[in-house]
Amino acid sequence: MKILLAPDKFKGALSAQGVCDALTEGIRLAAPEAEVVALPLADGGEGTAALLTQHSQGTTETVTVHDPLFRPIAATYGLSGDGQTAYLEMAQASGWALLEAHERDCLHTTTLGTGELIRAALERGAKKIILGIGGSATNDLGIGMASALGYRFYDADMRDVKPIGANLAYIRRIDTRELIFDPNEISVQVACDVDNPLFGPQGAAYVYAPQKGASPEAVAQLDEGLRHLSVVLQQQLGTDVADLPGAGAAGGLGGGAVAFLGAQLVPGATLVMQQTHFLQHLAGVDLVITGEGKLDAQTAQGKVVSQVAAAARAQNIPVAAVCGTLEATPAALRQMGLTFASSVLTAPMTLEEALPRTRDDVMHWAFQLVNLFIAAN
Repeated sequence: MKILLAPDKFKGALSAQGVCDALTEGIRLAAPEAEVVALPLADGGEGTAALLTQHSQGTTETVTVHDPLFRPIAATYGLSGDGQTAYLEMAQASGWALLEAHERDCLHTTTLGTGELIRAALERGAKKIILGIGGSATNDLGIGMASALGYRFYDADMRDVKPIGANLAYIRRIDTRELIFDPNEISVQVACDVDNPLFGPQGAAYVYAPQKGASPEAVAQLDEGLRHLSVVLQQQLGTDVADLPGAGAAGGLGGGAVAFLGAQLVPGATLVMQQTHFLQHLAGVDLVITGEGKLDAQTAQGKVVSQVAAAARAQNIPVAAVCGTLEATPAALRQMGLTFASSVLTAPMTLEEALPRTRDDVMHWAFQLVNLFIAAN
């Protein structure tokens, strides 16, 4: 019997690798002879870069960059074992969590540090960039990132424009003569799980800027700046990102990555599964076990569990899901393609009580599941 483990993390309790370890222990108790293959996954959010770096047998690099308010900060990125691919998370350099509550105001924050991470990776010889853009503190359409890579932005009087959201509407010229890279010689994929356009009622400013400290007046200013710069990008770089699904992600960094880097926007779980060669791991598998901390309606919107279930069921492989909290309806579970799903919780308890037990509970769950699977087959 061959079992493939492909879970996401249980946030706050276990990493994806930790879930795999606990599942493996439970499986061994029920079926010592089983072949168990562990393939921890992620959805493009926190921890994705570390997971992909580990999968590629790569190294973690630390560099000094600028935080969202232009202050020096140490940040990390992963470099694959062959040195060709860099794994980055913008939250390391341009993240909301880097700022104190009173500092959060996306009129004045920048993605400069994210660009500096990319620059460091390119200078190390990376030809492919995998970028996670969750947890941003910014709304600058990626002009900070672009500035770190050699783009120059000028106003109507040919003065340098500071790369922050408040200045988007002043940009009149984009100069590419000092680029440190050739966009045709690198490949960039961005983990993007939202489909918001760049501007408008569903755009970056109106949907996300209030969460990043923007007042109603600031939201309107940012939206106008995004709208204005999208026209400049189309006229001067030949890239139209105004209505591109996902362009509004991370304060417009989704669109900025497309315009300035020639990036491809890819759902996070899909990207990770591609990088870890998930489909190849399905060969000869009798059972797939996936999971996440909370299995609910959002799980079906492209998260790890739904993506794993869809891929496995397409090959007629049964899929079981383990979780801490189960809120998805039976109909939703069936629609996702799950054969079986249940929580590890066996009695009512608080989150504080449940978290320390998670590893043991996952192990016991796996033991029970595999016994049932053996009995049914």
